[in-house]
Amino acid sequence: MGRVLIVGAGGVGRVVAHKCAQIPEVFAEIMLASRNVSKCEEIKREIKAKTGREIKVAEVDADAVPELVALIKKFNPELVVNVALPYQDLKIMDACLEAGVNYLDTANYESPDVAHFEYSQQWAYRDKFRRNGLMAVLGCGFDPGVSNLFCSYALKHLFDEINYVDILDCNAGSHGYPFATNFNPEINIREVTQAVRYWVDGKVIETPPILDPKSIHFSFDYPVVGPMESYLLYHEELESLAANIKGLKRIRFWMTFSESYLTHLRVLRNIGMTRIDGVDYEGKKVVPLKFLKLLLPDPATLGTNYTGKTVIGDIITGLKDGKRKSVYIYNICDHAESFREVGAQAVSYTTGVPAMIGAMMMLKGIWKDAGVFNIEQLDPDAFMEALNRYGLPWQQVEFTGKLPD
Repeated sequence: MGRVLIVGAGGVGRVVAHKCAQIPEVFAEIMLASRNVSKCEEIKREIKAKTGREIKVAEVDADAVPELVALIKKFNPELVVNVALPYQDLKIMDACLEAGVNYLDTANYESPDVAHFEYSQQWAYRDKFRRNGLMAVLGCGFDPGVSNLFCSYALKHLFDEINYVDILDCNAGSHGYPFATNFNPEINIREVTQAVRYWVDGKVIETPPILDPKSIHFSFDYPVVGPMESYLLYHEELESLAANIKGLKRIRFWMTFSESYLTHLRVLRNIGMTRIDGVDYEGKKVVPLKFLKLLLPDPATLGTNYTGKTVIGDIITGLKDGKRKSVYIYNICDHAESFREVGAQAVSYTTGVPAMIGAMMMLKGIWKDAGVFNIEQLDPDAFMEALNRYGLPWQQVEFTGKLPD
């Protein structure tokens, strides 16, 4: 049916390529491109062994718009799926505009110079994409992504009005390393060391970072895995959901962290290894966090011995027929099962599968419009059905527990 170009060959790129290759009736031709073409070749061999399909690979620098444009025009895809670094979002969007192709990503733009991320710079592209008759879909992973669609699905089918949303992301897995991050270490550490923000009555409330003694956390009893300490954290979907889910009075995001992870990160912060500014070393500027990234395990390699599960979902409270109700919509994903299927751990799997499904929605014309969209602005039904079919089945239960005020 369609031709797709995937930019980025890390753990998520591997999942997207594998899952697209499993569905030839939708993804007729696939190209995987990265600065490191050897990673693309490795994934190409894996896909050939598992599915018998041949995919194309290419070398490209996602920071170089002319290179991207030339590759896009040569391959002529209907859609570019961006699973490269968040620093590169705007460059890839520029290339898509110049080449005249639709765009999808899984994480919002982040400047390499400031540990701060928000949608404003990508939302500024709305008129450009609209004028060119092109569609850009932002944040189509799990969180952001599926967590957004759980909200829009609930508003469409379960509630007349949504007032409170708590997104809870639990990784109860074990990879066997003393310290590692489940996705790009540089992006992960920048994310979890910044001040926390959440929305109440249209206002942004700021609280201390998770490493601070005054951070906000509580123990939540997750399905299957049991009680896990869950920390209030800022996550990008809060910004778009606060803008797009009308009637919302409060929205928060919580993520589990082990005490071992937090202890390692506190030490790294205290000795300056999480700094993102350059320091002088033997006549050269070295960014400590970039150097640390080289020393930590590659997240794409964690799946080999990863055991345990992830549990990610939304607790949503609102009104239906004048009565207050709360529901919990969530997915459970197994690290070892993910690795057996596509050679990647569950954190990559839960991001890559929704990216593939979003690409499917666009290629099938189920999602078809001109402009820049967060996925809660799009119809959730076909996507929610596809989650059950393609590896991320979700469950919905009444929530009767208690959350922090």
